[in-house]
Amino acid sequence: MITKQGTVVKKSGDKTVKVEIRERRQHPKYQKSFPVTKKFLVHDENNAAKEGDQVTIVQSRPKSKRKSWALAA
Repeated sequence: MITKQGTVVKKSGDKTVKVEIRERRQHPKYQKSFPVTKKFLVHDENNAAKEGDQVTIVQSRPKSKRKSWALAA
């Protein structure tokens, strides 16, 4: 089961939040590190998450076209 940690950026619709994951990666050839930001739509069954919260998300079955992550319990 794949898990990631990030910050809630936006409350978008009912039972959906947008979570931003920030990490640093290293270039394979030049070894310079650089920031990478990805945003995921996450299913929030109880509408518990608010903007600015630090959350853990887990990969789940697709709930919609772009939403295949859920908040960890």
